[in-house]
Amino acid sequence: MTKILALTGAGISAESGIRTFRDSNGLWEDHRVEDVASPEGFRKDPSTVWEFYKQRYAQSLGVDPNSAHLALVKLEEHFGDSFHLITQNVDGLHFRAGSQRVYEMHGRLQSCFCISCRTHYKVQDIIMESEVPRCKKCGDILRPDIVWFGEIPYYLYEIEDLLKNTDIFLIVGTSGVVYPAAGFVMTAKLFGAYTIGVNLEKPDNLGFFDEFHQGKCGDILPKVVGKLIDTYEH
Repeated sequence: MTKILALTGAGISAESGIRTFRDSNGLWEDHRVEDVASPEGFRKDPSTVWEFYKQRYAQSLGVDPNSAHLALVKLEEHFGDSFHLITQNVDGLHFRAGSQRVYEMHGRLQSCFCISCRTHYKVQDIIMESEVPRCKKCGDILRPDIVWFGEIPYYLYEIEDLLKNTDIFLIVGTSGVVYPAAGFVMTAKLFGAYTIGVNLEKPDNLGFFDEFHQGKCGDILPKVVGKLIDTYEH
């Protein structure tokens, strides 16, 4: 039974029209990263942070999954419980494409939670509320369910276990710069996985790939997935 693990980054969503993480000026959607993607920024100006994430949420609803997202759905349909997907993206496009076994390690635009009692809410239910929405249970403010700089990504224990127990590690649309995700390929390779990369540009950690395909994810990944399905059985 072949076990396959996939990791996706900003590159796969960029081909659907989602702007990539940061531009060449170090800005995130025209904002200083520390202002909209850190606990300190949220404490300083929660209304600006909420305005930013509401815009990003609306943007995510205006785009569709692309052929690379759909290729990963086919991989999951073929390998079933032997396939898992880790994503650094927060746009929810993998779920909209039909993927089920997804670990959103940096959170999700579709969710928010109370900073005091941790009650979770759907953003669609609070989107029309005040600049800074409040918890219906305790009255404290809600924050986006996003892992900000200085915070610990979700599912790290589960991800570590998957990395140590996979036969093939497929890395799609990542630059190999942002940690801890940039180190996943090293861990998987250390534990014997065959590593495959697909990205528009060569990643910084290229030396850890057994196989690398340079180009658009939407063009290349369906072919890579087709070969994996033809070669390996569930």
